[in-house]
Amino acid sequence: MKCTAQEWLRVTTVLFMARAIPAMVVPNATLLEKLLEKYMDEDGEWWMAKQRGKRAITDNDMQSILDLHNKLRSQVYPTASNMQYMTWDVELERSAESWAESCLWEHGPASLLPSIGQNLGAHWGRYRPPTFHVQAWYDEVRDFSYPYEHECNPYCPFRCSGPVCTHYTQVVWATSNRIGCAINLCHNMNIWGQIWPKAVYLVCNYSPKGNWWGHAPYKHGRPCSACPPSFGGGCRENLCYKEGSNRYYPPQEEETNEIERQQSQVRDTHVQTRADDSNRNEVISTQQMSQIVSCEVRLRDQCKGTTCNRYECPAGCLDSKAKVIGSVHYEMQSSICRAAIHYGIIDNDGGWVDITRQGRKHYFIKSNRNGVQTIGKYQSANSFTVSKVTVQAVTCETTVEQLCPFHKPASHCPRVYCPRNCMQANPHYARVIGTRVYSDLSSICRAAVHAGVVRNHGGYVDVMPVDKRKTYTASFQNGIFSESLQNPPGGKAFRVFAVV
Repeated sequence: MKCTAQEWLRVTTVLFMARAIPAMVVPNATLLEKLLEKYMDEDGEWWMAKQRGKRAITDNDMQSILDLHNKLRSQVYPTASNMQYMTWDVELERSAESWAESCLWEHGPASLLPSIGQNLGAHWGRYRPPTFHVQAWYDEVRDFSYPYEHECNPYCPFRCSGPVCTHYTQVVWATSNRIGCAINLCHNMNIWGQIWPKAVYLVCNYSPKGNWWGHAPYKHGRPCSACPPSFGGGCRENLCYKEGSNRYYPPQEEETNEIERQQSQVRDTHVQTRADDSNRNEVISTQQMSQIVSCEVRLRDQCKGTTCNRYECPAGCLDSKAKVIGSVHYEMQSSICRAAIHYGIIDNDGGWVDITRQGRKHYFIKSNRNGVQTIGKYQSANSFTVSKVTVQAVTCETTVEQLCPFHKPASHCPRVYCPRNCMQANPHYARVIGTRVYSDLSSICRAAVHAGVVRNHGGYVDVMPVDKRKTYTASFQNGIFSESLQNPPGGKAFRVFAVV
């Protein structure tokens, strides 16, 4: 599901789809744009601030998220009579941090979801402030139809003409008056089957939770006319407000020498690691099959061979002037990334693309697709096609022979996700044959652990099938014994590569 501004977003509750209704207009949109603009000039490495301290969000990001929530809540239409002023909650921040560090694109943890609301947002590529996602959540108002009191008999209908509206309803749920968010940089995050190399993951937790079935997000009426008695009649910018609500109490730190304690932990870990390495003959490989390229790189600029068939494109290639020649079949002087956008494999946020060389074509046809105008050429030249990099979860026993046997011309294997604890898999059913180059009868994931491409906790692996070898050499690496094999009667081979 793709939401506002082409960002991936998730919701906390079951969605109730209804018939189409007219979209609402966000009031005072100019003021919102001005509020957002001041955050767009901040340092693009805003998530790295987490590494300079214990908290998972900077004070500036915390304040901007909170300010925008209250700004949006104060100007809902129709007007709200019981909308409460929202404050920052440290415990909600900590729970959001814990979940953001999991890098799981789903709601959780399950034990907390009955008592909190949660909105998620993620992006990669060009810089976006966290308020970008908050605004995207709120913009679902276009598809939401407010249930007036006379329609709630006894339950209020939920009418949403778009894919989802529950991000919006959680943002403006009147009684959700506390929020805590966290930001984490997740490497190779799985977003519904798409692998994002450096996903910036935003988790916002709300309390009390909103999105209760059968209820409207707030009561319609004159602002602050139905505030709970505990607010003492206080009203601030159309929000029920209690004196002192805007105070922020930072988390209390333990009175310990944090630097000294961390150094002690590092020393202990280092000693333990060296002891483990001597027992396991540890080998680490960070060699990648995919190559990072710029928007201007042409296929003819890159090396030749099967290791040059997977590329990682950056964001913003629509703005590049690099030329693309052809349609479907592209001439070798074409920009790899812009050809991928033209064909629809990736969008302007970048991503991975597989290349297949197709030999000579007599001519290349021009066309305009996805914002890329290609050039025609009526002259014989070598060509290539582009395809999507798919992802497939496998077991510890899955082999390349089962997943993607070798063919000529070489075919692309999906990127695989290996589960945890493949070191402990039965070696009779999950064999490893060879070193560096493995027989296709080998377990992909155990071969990846043996080669040092992934650890025993699993992860993503790129697989490259190759023609068979006459000899496969045995070795002991990373706690796994591999077998030797001489002159196998049939079968092919493969190599494994890291995804970093």
